[in-house]
Amino acid sequence: MTRVYSYNILAGGTCRVDPLAKMLQSRNVDLVGLVEAVDEQVVAELAARLGMEYRLSGRLKGQRVEQGALLSRLPILATTAYRSSVLTKQPLLEVRVEEPDGQSLTVFVAHLTASFSQGWAAAQKRRREVAEILRIMASHQGTNHLLMGDFNSIAPGERVKGSQFLRYMTDPDLYYHLASGGGTLGLPNLNYVVPPALGFVKPVLRAAPKSKLLGSLFDAGDALYAPRGGFDLLRRAGYVDCFRALHPSEPGFTWPAGLAAGRIDYIFASSTLAARLAASAVETGSADVNGADASDHLPVFAEFG
Repeated sequence: MTRVYSYNILAGGTCRVDPLAKMLQSRNVDLVGLVEAVDEQVVAELAARLGMEYRLSGRLKGQRVEQGALLSRLPILATTAYRSSVLTKQPLLEVRVEEPDGQSLTVFVAHLTASFSQGWAAAQKRRREVAEILRIMASHQGTNHLLMGDFNSIAPGERVKGSQFLRYMTDPDLYYHLASGGGTLGLPNLNYVVPPALGFVKPVLRAAPKSKLLGSLFDAGDALYAPRGGFDLLRRAGYVDCFRALHPSEPGFTWPAGLAAGRIDYIFASSTLAARLAASAVETGSADVNGADASDHLPVFAEFG
């Protein structure tokens, strides 16, 4: 068995090592893909507590914020970071490991752009990023590999609880406890998702979570505002959404952790690896830790037999 987590730890996870470690220790995983692994000290500490090695993608040229990481209990055979003008959030991290039976497994860790206030333009940008990632992974067709991370998009046909999303955006008490040093860590607000030209609708959006009618209307109209794009390219290339493959009707929401409203974190398996898929879940926490105290995302789990 090989067990995997994909986890956005929010701005490096600084000052949240204990709850993050407890989240990661809950299933005795072999591989952990970390998004927003800004603070290498946090990555190193998590790796030490889990008895793992780690590799970093490094940051994009001229940017200090984003990088990805992979923690591995399995022997690491090779590491590559791909930088591209198309990938604007963080480099695509590729790590090849050796499974207990001697097979080679390649893991890609990605973080697609957000830029929600750009609307359709941001969705098209994410689609181009998926196409670029598929181009990079093309040489691995026919082999065991997986792609995981924060895609900042909703899969086609899935729903979003927009009223809960708005409540999270407009109630800072729901996320201030995650901040270190009194800041908000770049956590989203209405300015983050509403284009400047539509600023006049903000009063309505603030009222929606408090009104059953407005909230219902906003939930029903999610196709108009929820970001989607690029998943058809992954499906066409033969990649399998691990959670959805085993849970066709469960929401599986991963964000925001304290008031989950949508599924934007994924583990995609190549067709050969998907044949071994044995389990998948969204980890909400345990008796020892609440997922909302560790990050604004919940981790996605997959197990391959």
